Amino acid sequence: MTDPTTASRPRQAVILAGGQGSRLRPYTDDRPKPMVEIPGTGTPIIGHQLTWLAEAGVSDVVVSCGHLAEVLQEWLDSADLPVAVTTVVETEPLGRGGGLKYAAAHLPRPDRPWYATNGDIWTRFPLRDMADFHTERDAAATLALARPRIPWGAVQTDGFGHITDFIEAPPSPFEVNAGVYVFSPGFADLLPERGDHERTTFPRLARERRLAGFPLPQGAYWRAIDTAKDLREAAKELAGLAR
Repeated sequence: MTDPTTASRPRQAVILAGGQGSRLRPYTDDRPKPMVEIPGTGTPIIGHQLTWLAEAGVSDVVVSCGHLAEVLQEWLDSADLPVAVTTVVETEPLGRGGGLKYAAAHLPRPDRPWYATNGDIWTRFPLRDMADFHTERDAAATLALARPRIPWGAVQTDGFGHITDFIEAPPSPFEVNAGVYVFSPGFADLLPERGDHERTTFPRLARERRLAGFPLPQGAYWRAIDTAKDLREAAKELAGLAR
């Protein structure tokens, strides 16, 4: 007998890979952001993402392309990929919510749940656990939640205003949207044709208690690759993990 939890885990995903990555220049002068390589790995960000999705049982991925789409498509066509990949290109800017809806329309199984991730996220955590969390809460959408490190040193004080400690780059006291999602089959119908789902769909689902948040497990690796500094930090962190 098939475990109902296992049966509800997504086997399809969307990667949003259309951003211009202006803060990552000059790396993005000739390639889209997801095609930037993590130093020392020899593989672009999207290559690591596809491997991670395949390890979670995903067999089909739709990649939403935009800026320098042909560079990404050429790499996908030539690479030995662990999943079947379909690419879509917006003919006009649709916004993040509209772009997600457009990409979801090309998923092979619209009646099944799906993962989604931003194309600049470099992370490793058990996606299957997140999918089970989503199912248990009967949510329309579940967001992964991260606590990124604050890039400055923090100061700790006591009740009298005396400084008691200095903490270098502490974790944020707030959780942030980690850019990785699990969506139920009907979620795409809730997305706007144009615009940002984080200003429309997500707030509405939160008010209806249909939006869940999955905290990344302690010790899970997560980083959004937005700047050249992020690339350098990711390379150092990976070197540390390898030791």
